Amino acid sequence: MPQIQIRLAPLRDRSYTVTIRSGLFGTLPRRLAHIAGGGRIFIVTDRHVAPRYGRVLLKRLLHLGTDAILLTVPAGERSKSSAMALSLQSRLLRGRVKRDSLVVGLGGGVIGDLAGYVASTVLRGIRFVQVPTSLLAQVDSSVGGKVGIDHPAGKNLLGAFHQPVAVFIDPRFLRTLPAVEFANGLAEVVKIAAALDAEFFRSLELLGGRITRSNHRLLTRLITRAVGLKGAVVARDEFESGLRKSLNLGHTIGHALEASTGYRLKHGFGVAIGLMAETRLAVALGLTAPETAVRLENVLHLMHLPTNAPRKIDWKTLRSSLAMDKKGDARGTAFVLPRAIGECAIGVRVPPEFINCIDMFLYE
Repeated sequence: MPQIQIRLAPLRDRSYTVTIRSGLFGTLPRRLAHIAGGGRIFIVTDRHVAPRYGRVLLKRLLHLGTDAILLTVPAGERSKSSAMALSLQSRLLRGRVKRDSLVVGLGGGVIGDLAGYVASTVLRGIRFVQVPTSLLAQVDSSVGGKVGIDHPAGKNLLGAFHQPVAVFIDPRFLRTLPAVEFANGLAEVVKIAAALDAEFFRSLELLGGRITRSNHRLLTRLITRAVGLKGAVVARDEFESGLRKSLNLGHTIGHALEASTGYRLKHGFGVAIGLMAETRLAVALGLTAPETAVRLENVLHLMHLPTNAPRKIDWKTLRSSLAMDKKGDARGTAFVLPRAIGECAIGVRVPPEFINCIDMFLYE
């Protein structure tokens, strides 16, 4: 079975393994019980995942004699809030959380971010495991230790770097994923390829419609490749001081779009539109060739992803979110823009006149 080591120097005990295998959920209870080592397990999930997987996992852990509690939150981006984090922190404290306890984030990216953030703050940080059930979380947010919640001023503005002790990825979770959520995750696959690996991007161009929720063998290959690429970047730049910023391709505009629609726009769709807009911007700045935009647009269409922003946008919120983007500094917003497929320019200072007419790049 594919396993990827995330080695974080210089502290060996913070390295961990990402295990990817179809059908892995069947062995998950014993794996978690082994990691917990007698400590209480707090399973954090949402109300969509709990009936299908959360309750099954809890029942099997209890059958093994493992001390476990299931905690559910509402599904959706609104659960990534300070109010929900405080609620979960209180529930852990009432549940007699200890330093040897284990938090398990079972769900999509929202659950992984929220559970990880809570784990990073309770008792100054306890162990947690990522069990991503959506494609977006499997290829992106479950790996790398970036956890957090949203703030009214912008997405992911409150958070921490808190690495999981393990990540368990089962592509069979994707069988029950709605088609729109599957496409949502494919956006992050395209982003990773476009940012880091021209050969991987070419494979996406060739595979096209063969990438489906039921093609577990192909999905295992794609997930393994995406996680391997991201893991290699994280190992070299855990705290996003340089190279890791390349993984933010499409996210500067993407996050601002999410905020401008009140988070009704799905993250992956925001990233897809952001990828396209930022590539058009790079073409206008002379940073990349027009062919880059053409190839990217073709792949996004193959994945049934949008390339233009929705018409109903709060432009004031969008521009405010761009100004507040966490990749910026005292000199203003810094963009990650493509030089070519598989290569990025990091920290590009975009002239104000381009920011002021950002709508030019959001539509063809």
